[in-house]
Amino acid sequence: MKINKIKEMSSPELEKELGELKTELFKLKFTLATNGLDNPMKIKEVKKDIARINTVLTERKIAEKKGEI
Repeated sequence: MKINKIKEMSSPELEKELGELKTELFKLKFTLATNGLDNPMKIKEVKKDIARINTVLTERKIAEKKGEI
């Protein structure tokens, strides 16, 4: 997921997407442990997406505290 798309989403949408990505990450790790994945790099991509969303949410919370938004 691109950062531009993430920044366009509202905070509740990001929270929902974050939950979905965490669930997907769990399933990918479980599949990797049990019978292997076709594309193990998918785990890395999902982790990066989670980090991007967390970064944007943190930026928004800091901006709200400063009163910029």
